[in-house]
Amino acid sequence: MAESFISTKPIPVRERLIMALDVPSISEAQALVDELGDSVIFYKIGMELFMSGDYFGFIEWLKTQDKKVFVDLKFFDISATVGRAIKALSSKGVDLATIHGNDAIMEAAAENKGNLKVLAVTALTSLDRGDLDDLGFKCDVKELVLSRAKRALKIGCDGIVSSGLEVAMLRKELDHKLLVITPGIRPVDNREDDDQKRVVSVEQAFQNGADYIVVGRPIRDANNRKEIAEKIQQQILSQF
Repeated sequence: MAESFISTKPIPVRERLIMALDVPSISEAQALVDELGDSVIFYKIGMELFMSGDYFGFIEWLKTQDKKVFVDLKFFDISATVGRAIKALSSKGVDLATIHGNDAIMEAAAENKGNLKVLAVTALTSLDRGDLDDLGFKCDVKELVLSRAKRALKIGCDGIVSSGLEVAMLRKELDHKLLVITPGIRPVDNREDDDQKRVVSVEQAFQNGADYIVVGRPIRDANNRKEIAEKIQQQILSQF
């Protein structure tokens, strides 16, 4: 039986599911949140919604609905610019935000985060070995993820975004010191047209040590979205 690294952090179980609101408009996002009701508490909003209109008004609306907010914009710029962006975002009531880049960028974000929890991206779950080779990363994927996680911890980031395939290795090396948010969750077999390549199931992600999972398409594209969200919630509950 594989070793278990179940999260020890005092996170309410129903907050461990983060729904990715990957839809083209604020109105569609609001309708989806209304439809899901109390089956989802935590939402990730990314670049697609950022480009669609009133992104920050939508954050305010989510907070009025007693939802938690994960801003996934993967800030990457000169360190001073990232620091100012994170400082501004920390005043919006956001719970989690992603950054990408080198030590100076992570340091600037950590210094300006306030109550916002900053997450460093390790290696995108849409990238496989061939993609990383093309980008010039000749090291093993796990080595890359571990190196970035160690740097993020040392610098003062609160956590990382990592495929569930690498989380057990991170827990062995770093224990539960960092928050680990795992995207690329697929409750069912991967579709051929799915651009997520390094994926895991709900149970595998938590057994490997994830604190949160991010689920998008399996809920968004379901015929009964709330039913699927509740099924995932029950899968999570069974692990704790």
